[in-house]
Amino acid sequence: MRRHLSNLVQTGFVVRRDSPNGKRYARRYGDEKVAFGFDLSPLVLRFQEVCEAAEAVRAAEERYKRLRATVSLMRRDLAGLAEYGSSLRPDLGLWDQFSDLAVLTARDLRRKLEMADLKQIEKALSAALDQARDLLGDGNTENMSTNDAVSEHHYQNSSKDLYDLEPRLEKARDPGNALERADAGARVDRREDEGDPPQEPEDQLMPNIPLGLVLASCQEFKSYVEQPVRHWHDLVRVADIVRPMMGISPSAWDEAKRYMGPEEASVVVVAMLERFGDIRSPGGYLRSLSAKAAIGEFSCGPMIMALMRRDAA
Repeated sequence: MRRHLSNLVQTGFVVRRDSPNGKRYARRYGDEKVAFGFDLSPLVLRFQEVCEAAEAVRAAEERYKRLRATVSLMRRDLAGLAEYGSSLRPDLGLWDQFSDLAVLTARDLRRKLEMADLKQIEKALSAALDQARDLLGDGNTENMSTNDAVSEHHYQNSSKDLYDLEPRLEKARDPGNALERADAGARVDRREDEGDPPQEPEDQLMPNIPLGLVLASCQEFKSYVEQPVRHWHDLVRVADIVRPMMGISPSAWDEAKRYMGPEEASVVVVAMLERFGDIRSPGGYLRSLSAKAAIGEFSCGPMIMALMRRDAA
């Protein structure tokens, strides 16, 4: 207690008024009252200053939390791409470097890092992800989609359970049909429309996974569209087509595109279509992922990698 009081006195929030005998008391001299002890009036006078300082600390903590979550997601995406890339191009030593970087990042995240350290790690991961995407190039989608046998062999022998990286899907209590699931999704969408939307992110990036990997993992949408998917905008068009059939409302879809970006939102929709029978409320599930994306805590990479692991099982 004495140490804390001493700190308050040193910072000027409490003023110590010593009496002649060292005791705390008050004495009246006519209409004037003289008090000895601790004067708390500076706390009242500096109330606004305290509030502003507390708000600055909260904002800094929020920025740190979001950056740490972003680094964690980037690390997971890089680890998944390194595993997948090594199965397609085992001759490239860069995959081992990417894997090592992901492992070292996981080790660093176990301790308390400074903001500058996190920014440095984010920069390194971003450069590695760009390299990985270039090596797996979206232009090589045909080559990637023809390597299913190689991918299956790789994931059957992977010791890491990528299902652990997949967002948990809400299991259906009743089998129901597609119309019942769509109605459930619409009801959830109407209920959630009443709440306040999260803040929109400052910027939106392309997915950290190549388009070819998405096409190799998601096949169900091909039953609903005839045109081939060669570019990201083709996948966005596909999601626009299958979204109503899944019972996802326009508002939920717009929210996903706003917070995730159209490309990543499209990846999520076609990935959800692969597990459509397991999702009770597609609209509500998509909104929950959008809420995570709004605060920088979502990446579609783990969903796609989990689908590949499921197909290889």
